[in-house]
Amino acid sequence: MKPVLSVENVKLNQSFTTKEEAIVAAGNVLVENGYVKPEYVDKMLEREKIATTFMGNNIAIPHSTEGGTAEIIESGISILIVPEGVKFGEDTVKVVFGIAGKDGSHMEILSQIAIYCSEQENVDKLVEITDPQEAVNLIGGDL
Repeated sequence: MKPVLSVENVKLNQSFTTKEEAIVAAGNVLVENGYVKPEYVDKMLEREKIATTFMGNNIAIPHSTEGGTAEIIESGISILIVPEGVKFGEDTVKVVFGIAGKDGSHMEILSQIAIYCSEQENVDKLVEITDPQEAVNLIGGDL
């Protein structure tokens, strides 16, 4: 079983012009690292059309619709650091967490991210990191 979050899942200094580009990039990291099938990315985009995945404090947590769970191979998280930010509607997002949770395990993942990112200073720390391992350590190397 793979770790839910590893350095390969973290991308620093990303830049996007639309939230859709950011969501596709977050999903593609999960695809490339064997967590989800390519169709999962489409389900992430569908989910965003239903309701924004912007969560406050400059973070967004794109994930699939309920129908996307069949596309998940293993639970995983991707983290994209977007120092200049990308607009999710009126809101600016600087950290994008792509989430794929198998068998409901994403609830624990979401909880850990929510707790860490509830403090704006923690989000600011993430935006400033220079090594993907720092993100893994900050969010929870025990995932």
